[in-house]
Formats: sequence, C-alpha cells, structure tokens
Amino acid sequence: MDNRAEVREFLTSRRAKITPEKAGVPQAGQRRVPGLRRSEVAALAGMSVEYYAKLERGALGGVSAGVLDAIGRALQLDDAERRHLFMLAQAADGTTAAMRPRRRSPAQWALPPSLQWVLDSITTGPAIVGNNRSDLLAANHLGRALYVDVYTDPTRPPNLARFAFLDAAAHRLYPDWEHMADITVANLRTAAGQDPHDRALQDLIGELSTRSDDFRRRWGTHNVRTHAGGTKHYHHHVVGDLELAYESMDLRSGAGLSMTIYSAEPGSPTAQALSLLASWAATQQEASVGRT
Repeated sequence: MDNRAEVREFLTSRRAKITPEKAGVPQAGQRRVPGLRRSEVAALAGMSVEYYAKLERGALGGVSAGVLDAIGRALQLDDAERRHLFMLAQAADGTTAAMRPRRRSPAQWALPPSLQWVLDSITTGPAIVGNNRSDLLAANHLGRALYVDVYTDPTRPPNLARFAFLDAAAHRLYPDWEHMADITVANLRTAAGQDPHDRALQDLIGELSTRSDDFRRRWGTHNVRTHAGGTKHYHHHVVGDLELAYESMDLRSGAGLSMTIYSAEPGSPTAQALSLLASWAATQQEASVGRT
C-alpha cells in the first residue's frame, strides 16, 4: 500500500465528516468543501496551516505522539480511528516493520491440535478462529454449522469477506447485510493499517475491489473499527433467525489470530435454535462419515 496516499485519503475523509457546527467553528462566507477546511483543522490542533497541510499530504514520518493526538482531537477521531492514525504514522517511518512479529504465510500456518481441542470443548455456542484477513481458519461443530455456506472451496481457507461480497448466500445469512458489509470492510481497512506489507491481505483487497462495486465503494470511505464484541443477527437456512452475543479475543499462538465465541440468552428462541443446529450438525457429520 502507498502509505502517503493512505494518510492523505484517511485524513481528508475524516476532515470531510466534521461539520463546523460539530467542531464549534464559526461559519463565515461560502464553503466550497464538505466538513472543515485545512486551516480550521490546523487552528483546532494548534499548528500552522502549512504544517498541517504537509501532514495531510502524507508526510507523517517522524511526527510526535503529541502532534498526532492534537490532530485526533481536532478531527474528533474515535479510539479505532486514533489507533489507525498512529499505525499509519509508524508505517511512514518504518517502525511497524521493525516491531511487527514475523508472520507465517497461509501455507505455513497449521492448526495446532490443542487449539482445536479448545474449540471443541465449547459445546453450547459457535466458536471460530480467524485472522485479520477474515480467513475462517478453524471452528467447533456449531461454528462450522453456522457458517456452512462459507465452506465452499476446499482448495483454500473459507474467507468471510470474500463470502460477504461475492456469494449471494451472504444476503440470506446476514439479514442486515449492509451493516455486516460495512463492518467487514472497516475490519479489513484496520488490518491494512496495522500491516501494510501483508501481501495476502493486499491480494484479497485487490480481488474484492475488482469484483465488487459494493466493496470498492465502502473501501473508499476509509472507515476503521475495533473488533471486540456485541450482537450479530443471522438467518440460518435450517434453523431460522439467530440473535447471538459475541466476544472476540486475540490469540498469542499467532500474529493476527483471534477467537470469537458466540452465545445465546438462556431460554431464548435463539438458544432453542442452537440446540436444533447442533442436532442438524451431528446428523450432517454422521452422513458424511457414512459416505466415506
């Protein structure tokens, strides 16, 4: 990725989102740009407009944390956006390459048996392991059943981003597909800022940008997010609607790996649906064994 272009487009897009009213800037004269002017951001950040213009053009190498904090406050960046700005600055002066753990390529990474044992010990809800490229690397029986439509190509790991934008089944699995698509792209944008030299990630972004107008439009917004926890809604073709709480956590067993565990409110319709899903998954596994 072109770091200077990433910085320029990110800061420009954040500046365009802040209205003068929201920033507390008096309005004077006809405004020709959406959001704030460079001069207004510079004033809010306590720096000259020439210096801020230089930074917005992509020259973040060597910039101090204090300056980045000032820009973050002026642009009212949230936590995910602020971290993204700092990662772009580190990439600009090369510190991310020096500090980043050596990453195994997809061909080299192998699922440790102990990690699969951990997943299989979670029996009441889906559990999956993925990386920051949205590859679905491992799952327990309920995780595989939940994402059964994603397991279509045996030659490479299933990928949730590729599924979301290139497979029509995603619109059935995700009732609020627009929201899920926004989250998926924001996660990939965050990952690209953390590791701009990940070739597999760049290949995925290039493929999706070429093949999906929906992805390409969202990619241009430069939105980022922190993936931690919340609630997701699904419509499974066997058991119907599911409302699942989830929590994601980083794994120390590999850079960029995370585990996500889903759960249902006890006694809820979703909890009953998960029981049906477990029975269906067991039936499918028995049928698969019988065919071998």
